[in-house]
Amino acid sequence: MCRLPARNLSLLSRFKVFVLQKHRGAWIRRHNRHGSHQLIGESLCNTQEKREGEQARPKPRTMAALMLLRVLLVAVAARAPAAQAWGKEGHYMVCKITESFLSEQAKTAVKGLLPGWAGGDLAETCSWADRQRFRYRWSSPLHFADNPGDCKFDYARDCHNTKGEKDMCVVGAINNYTAALKDSSSPYDPTESLMFLAHFVGDVHQPLHCGNADDLGGNTIIVRWYRRKRNLHHVWDVNVIQTAMKDFYGNDLSTMIQAIQQNITGEWANEEKQWETCRSRTKTCADKYAEESAKLACKAYEGVEQGSTLKDDYFFSALPVVQKRIAQGGVRLAAILNNIFGGNSKLQSI
Repeated sequence: MCRLPARNLSLLSRFKVFVLQKHRGAWIRRHNRHGSHQLIGESLCNTQEKREGEQARPKPRTMAALMLLRVLLVAVAARAPAAQAWGKEGHYMVCKITESFLSEQAKTAVKGLLPGWAGGDLAETCSWADRQRFRYRWSSPLHFADNPGDCKFDYARDCHNTKGEKDMCVVGAINNYTAALKDSSSPYDPTESLMFLAHFVGDVHQPLHCGNADDLGGNTIIVRWYRRKRNLHHVWDVNVIQTAMKDFYGNDLSTMIQAIQQNITGEWANEEKQWETCRSRTKTCADKYAEESAKLACKAYEGVEQGSTLKDDYFFSALPVVQKRIAQGGVRLAAILNNIFGGNSKLQSI
């Protein structure tokens, strides 16, 4: 007899108020079509039993190949940078939301700058900066703005690299690439400036990219995310998003994006104008975004120690923060691009 894990039942009952509200029926039908996350217990059990029955025992030769592949993957992972911002899914969502709010002039200008491999889709380029860390080693400190643990961001104190060079942090990078895109005589490549800017606006909204300098924004704090060993920074970059996608969105990224967009025009509609407002005439308001993240990072550390096991309670406290920060990043990137490329600076409705 198949039984639903207690966690699945608890997640569904606790999360149903959080996400769907008016669209609950449509969401249930959509996810039933995916088959990977049925809300009806019998269907989920049948799916689970079918998968278990279809799993064949690996042959010895296959086992050897898998072991070799695992060794190679571990070697590659050991060489990878410690922090990679939101992760591909998070950055993709930020930029997809941005695309929905661009003015017509900004859309045209952005598409004209995108590389051919992006297929005219800004979101396809928004993880590009992470892939350039080995090529552009100088860019590594531009992904974050850590602080001494006081839950604040101070530009003069915190915006520098390990050599003490000023302006080398995520806030300085956003200001720099915004200025470069505004200046047609800038020596910077405009395509790279756009891709860096889009990525760094996403980064500054991830709370642990403005975390404690002593633990590298949570990178040195090893925890268990349910059963898997991770570091705290990775939990916020990747695991919260992937767990939500698996449990509530049928592993469908577009469905999660749609849910966040509906919150922007619904639950968060009164806040949206405040998100995009920036009174600075000479710089962006990235310092404000970093200050917000620094405060949220302090909450992310609460109750977490080396070796902590993070489960549902932590997940349900982190997920609303992650979703709102993705929404804010998308709205604010659109506002910056609309300001750079002209047109109606008022964001369009979805």
